[in-house]
Amino acid sequence: MVESSRQQIRMKTGIEETFSSLKRQFRGDLLRPGNEGYSQARGIWNAMAARSPALIARCADVVDVQSAVRAAAAAGVLTAVRCGGHSLAGFSTCDGGLVIDLSLMRHAAVDPQARKARFAGGCLLGSIDAATQQHGLVFPSGVVSHTGASGLVLGGGFGWLTRLHGLSCDNVEGFTLVTADGSIVHASARENADLFWALRGGGGNFGVVTEFEVKLYPLRSVVLAEGLCLEDDISGLVQRWRDFMPEAPDQLKWNLNLRLAPNTENVPVEVRGRAVASESVLWLGDPEEGEPYLNHIFSLGNPIAVSRRVVPYLALQTMADNEFPHGRRYYTKSGYFKSLDDTSIEQMVQALATVPSPATQIELAYLGGAAARVAPEETAFGDRSSPFVINLLANWLEPSEDAENVAWIRNLFNQLRPSMAPGVYVNFMSGDEDDRVPEAYRERWERLVEVKSHYDPNNFFRLNQNIPSKKSLMMEKEREE
Repeated sequence: MVESSRQQIRMKTGIEETFSSLKRQFRGDLLRPGNEGYSQARGIWNAMAARSPALIARCADVVDVQSAVRAAAAAGVLTAVRCGGHSLAGFSTCDGGLVIDLSLMRHAAVDPQARKARFAGGCLLGSIDAATQQHGLVFPSGVVSHTGASGLVLGGGFGWLTRLHGLSCDNVEGFTLVTADGSIVHASARENADLFWALRGGGGNFGVVTEFEVKLYPLRSVVLAEGLCLEDDISGLVQRWRDFMPEAPDQLKWNLNLRLAPNTENVPVEVRGRAVASESVLWLGDPEEGEPYLNHIFSLGNPIAVSRRVVPYLALQTMADNEFPHGRRYYTKSGYFKSLDDTSIEQMVQALATVPSPATQIELAYLGGAAARVAPEETAFGDRSSPFVINLLANWLEPSEDAENVAWIRNLFNQLRPSMAPGVYVNFMSGDEDDRVPEAYRERWERLVEVKSHYDPNNFFRLNQNIPSKKSLMMEKEREE
């Protein structure tokens, strides 16, 4: 109790020192509790992780970022970095500390001839899509437009284009970041190559990325087909999906969500609330070439409410926005399978009978394609040889229902875990999974610790799926002794 009080006093003193240092030179906004705009500024996507920072530094430019990092590091203040506030684990905020907020830094510049872009560290996926689509180009990213690009890219980045063009991090050619001492560092294949390697999958452990240089690809529209498969046919459909996807062309993305059918216009009234496999099939290429694949897929499992249409890319990228809004409560556990056995499939299907929230989903995706052709040692992201990805994503509204929803996810995950391969996608990790961070990187762990120790020896950037420095590991060991 005494030590806790001392820590609170140190934190409060450090915040005052940080504020005093910044207010003389900061070009952006400095917001404290009670200030106009603070309540809105402290909000994040996952209401499960709501916090009350003592100071929010909404940076206007890179110089502001440098100032905030230097001031907070000098004062020993707990510091979070926020782009879009979409961290499932809530790492984009903190209680009593500082939030470095990049939301004013959302500029994106496109070079259409070179098919390249530069975008600032505060960009949302929608910011980038709006800029690139003016030229009929795309950057492979996620599927919810209000996601912060920085967190997504630094953790890897799955999305609709992953099989055709690889992960988001595979398509970055350069990073500019502010490191823990306030320096500006550039990382690419030719400059600070170890840092470049670490930033492609290693998360926010190494600094505040203020600019990304990325590759783009031509694309304006896609063929999207959707359907619902009902209770008795779900297991068979998942088995056929499992068997089909390893031979599927890169242009095909077929995702399954096991859930209760939502109460929406496109779902027949008699089906709403029943267990279904919701199918989303994307064809990236000539529609005529994709037609045989779509015909085959929708000949399986007796699907209903089947639709096919050509969708503008911008429309595709915003389709999931309303399903995952800010302010709801989210909890997830994730993992990989080398192969998906029938027992695991049956466990997933049976779990739908007890799912507490109608918005909760068992998300199934198959990687492979371009993502699988990147060698495991080429990026920090990790091993790509287990292509079946499962994400158990609970989604509900009331705090009184937290225990029930979290327990359902944990119980199903524990049933499935013995059949999973080692590994976890850091962007799908909740805030209670610190013990799984080494699992995410495995044989890359020691190299990541080396890079961390060079660029952030004091582990200043620790509100993330943390890779500790050697110095911080040693200090932790001394405290334990």
